[in-house]
Amino acid sequence: MLDTPAFVRTLGMESPESPNTDIHSEEFLCSLMRKQLRLSVACAATFLIALLSLPLLNYFFPELMATRVFGFTLTWVILGVLFFPFVWLIAWVFIRRSIALEEAEVKEVERERGGNGEKENRGQ
Repeated sequence: MLDTPAFVRTLGMESPESPNTDIHSEEFLCSLMRKQLRLSVACAATFLIALLSLPLLNYFFPELMATRVFGFTLTWVILGVLFFPFVWLIAWVFIRRSIALEEAEVKEVERERGGNGEKENRGQ
């Protein structure tokens, strides 16, 4: 780092000291946590947009939202039928992406090591 005193630097913000990153190292975990935080914020923002859009649609488009669908107003169809599968979809995307992030980080660490971790796991 550029002559920054040690007490000013924060953990996880430093560049890696060695090319051999351990999967249990603080650098690895901080990187993974940052990526998962971005994913969490994106999923939370999507949920909040969906949650807040229903009252806004009711306010700005009352005639549309009062339209009858299967005997119910469109507002109730969205709230009672479509909202829960949408939340499940957000959760499913979050879980799949989170697992993919973890696997990508592990592969990156194994690639930095020269693939030793994967070869060792196959031999056991």
